[in-house]
This record gives sequence, structure tokens and C-alpha cells, in this order.
Amino acid sequence: MAYVPEHMTADKPPKGAGIVGFLTSRAVVAPIAAVVVFLLLWELIVWANGWPDYLMASPSDLPAAYAQYWELFLIMGWQTLWRTIVGLVLAVIVGVGFGMVMGFSRTMRDALYPLLVGFNAIPKATVVPIVALLFVGAHDFNTILIAFMISFFPIAVSVSIGLSTLEPEYRDILRSLGASQTTIFRKIALPKTLPEFFGALKVSVTLAFIGTNLMEIVSPHGRGLGALFDSGKTNSNYPLMFAVLIALAFLGIVLYYIVVALEKIFAGWAERQPG
Repeated sequence: MAYVPEHMTADKPPKGAGIVGFLTSRAVVAPIAAVVVFLLLWELIVWANGWPDYLMASPSDLPAAYAQYWELFLIMGWQTLWRTIVGLVLAVIVGVGFGMVMGFSRTMRDALYPLLVGFNAIPKATVVPIVALLFVGAHDFNTILIAFMISFFPIAVSVSIGLSTLEPEYRDILRSLGASQTTIFRKIALPKTLPEFFGALKVSVTLAFIGTNLMEIVSPHGRGLGALFDSGKTNSNYPLMFAVLIALAFLGIVLYYIVVALEKIFAGWAERQPG
């Protein structure tokens, strides 16, 4: 059977589909439909139980909250977003570094794994007050640090597993041809690890937001969506509180799909097409 290049298969949308084809594709319609169903069920539950907005907000209560506090959402949403991204970038750098060390060295893997697992098992909510006391007044640094601490573990583990399961035959062949360790990593190890790396990065995106908001809520300093949520809780403003939660979910979804787009660019070859 002759080999047919992937770009010539029928799975590829026809030319001319353009933006209309993308907006009507399953990848767009299915998530939007799921969100709409979720909001309708939420509204229905609140209506069926007769909960007032000071007890449980409904989706129909949220537009008024966004309209009233839109400027705060923009300012504090940006504060949360950039600190989350910085913490995530640091988590990628450190996580990949740890993963490479553990992936290429069995001794380092045996030595570091218990430390990483033990550190990750500590609830980060208990670490937040300690960090806040150690670095009093360094609000941005504290928030970035917690976002980093809570999100680098999956990246380190995924890279380590990807490199440690590299077939030794490939490594031996390249070494016999005179390839250096750097060349082996760049040509064989790195491409093989990319699917595991992006899978872990999708998890780390949500974890980074959790770390950011832990610091903003547990150690309030008037910055970020966590501080806005805390303000709504103090004033028993449930629509504002739920509006903050939806805003956080929206930012998390945006970052998630950015990672998905990067995955399709750099590791799209690993995606399995449905049979």
C-alpha cells in the first residue's frame, strides 16, 4: 500500500474553508456548547431552589457585576495573568532542568524523586503564610513564587519519564556515529519528550492559577483577582465572587488553548487521528 502524506489525507479541511470552517468545526462548537449547557444547568439549579443572589449567584446575575466592576476586572485580571505567566515560565525552565537531570541520570532520579514528591505533597496553602512572612512586602515575588512552586512538579516528572524511557538503541547508534550528548538530546530525546511535556504543561497552567490566587487570597495585598474575590466575600457580594471565579476560569481556558496551539505547532505529529 502506497504511503500517503498526512497533508494529503481527507482529514484536512478543503481549501477555502477559512475562518468560517474553523468557527463551525467541532473543536469550536463542542466547547462552546458545553459551556452553554453548564450555564443553563447552573441557572436552572438556582431557579429551582429559589436561592436569592445573596446566597447563591446565578449566571444571569454576573453581567451586572462585570458592568459595575469592569475596570477592576481589567486591572486585577491583568495583575493575576502576568504573575501567573511568569510563574509558569519559571516552572517550565526549572522543571525541564530537573527533568533532564533525572532523565539522563538514574542516580539523580533516585535521589531527587523522593524530595520532589515530598515537596509536592505539602499543601501549598500552608506554605503561603511562610513565604509571606519570609518576604514581607514583596507581593509580586511572593505570588510568582507560589505559582512556580505549585506548577513545576508535573513538568519535571513528565520530562524525566520521557527521557528515561528513551530507547538505548537510538542513543548507542548516534554515539557510534560520533554524536555528542547535546546532539542526541536535540535530535532524539527532545522530540520524543515533547508530547509528555505539553501534556504536563496543560496541567501546570491550571495549577499556576491556583498558586497565584492562593497568595492573593490567603495573604491579601489588594492586587489580583484573588483580592477582588476576597473583597466580594467580605461584603457578601456573591455575584461579584462568582464573577471573579468565571473570570479566572476564562483566563485559565485562554492559557490552556494557547498551550494547545503550541502543542499542535511543535508536537502535532504525535496527535492520533480518530480511526
